[in-house]
Amino acid sequence: MRLVSSGRHHATFAFGNLRVVALRDGYIDMPPTRLRDEHGCTFAELPAAEPLAGDNLRLSVNAFFVTDGTRSVLVDTGASDVWHEPTMGLLHDALDEAGIDRAQVTDVAITHRHEDHVSGLIAPDGSEAFPELERVWIGAGDASVFTGRLEPLRDRVVPVSDKVAINEWTTAIPAPGHTPGHTVYEVDSGAGRLLAWGDTVHVPTLQFERPEVAWEFDGDQSQARAARAALLEQLSRPNHFVAGAHLDSPGIARVTPSGDGYALEYLAPSIG
Repeated sequence: MRLVSSGRHHATFAFGNLRVVALRDGYIDMPPTRLRDEHGCTFAELPAAEPLAGDNLRLSVNAFFVTDGTRSVLVDTGASDVWHEPTMGLLHDALDEAGIDRAQVTDVAITHRHEDHVSGLIAPDGSEAFPELERVWIGAGDASVFTGRLEPLRDRVVPVSDKVAINEWTTAIPAPGHTPGHTVYEVDSGAGRLLAWGDTVHVPTLQFERPEVAWEFDGDQSQARAARAALLEQLSRPNHFVAGAHLDSPGIARVTPSGDGYALEYLAPSIG
């Protein structure tokens, strides 16, 4: 995978016969008390090297656009205006900066139901963000989110309950734990595989080295740990890459075994 261009809110990579564009929706600051140790308890004391923004953990929020030049898939959509945070809701700016017309998006693949992943299906003015949208893929356990603001999209929802191909190069794979319908999307470019894994990791500076660390909002922490362990093992194989919603923007990296955990090597400098 090779970086070909970048800006304040995007980074574009050549990946075999595909183009992958990492899109920055922004960032959100969260208290360290969201972290949970292997027993499900808050940390009495954070590791000394853990970087903080003030007193908080800073989580990047990323989405990913993948295209073969004819078809495209957008993985996650950011928060739009639902969090009322000036640091969030930048996805449309990122798409514009990357030269992506929102009318190109016919398939959106949602990793899970939380607002910073699904809310961007609706623009801040209340209109549909993607005027040519045909299908919204989401884990069956999370499909109930399509009410209220998202209700107009319900007839285009494709619930994912088993491993299923979205197209010839993208496969949806259930990975429950963070939410009942948490789903990851594997992209096969012919030159390697990219796994867009949603909220498998929230704090990359800690959870790669210590994969047993969980997050308060993991609905089933044991199941989330097991999913993370399996996905990290898969990603440590040759020619595998990760696209993480909460990895430092642009959020695309290699994973290698390191001690009792893993190390992360980003493929591009941080943006934003």
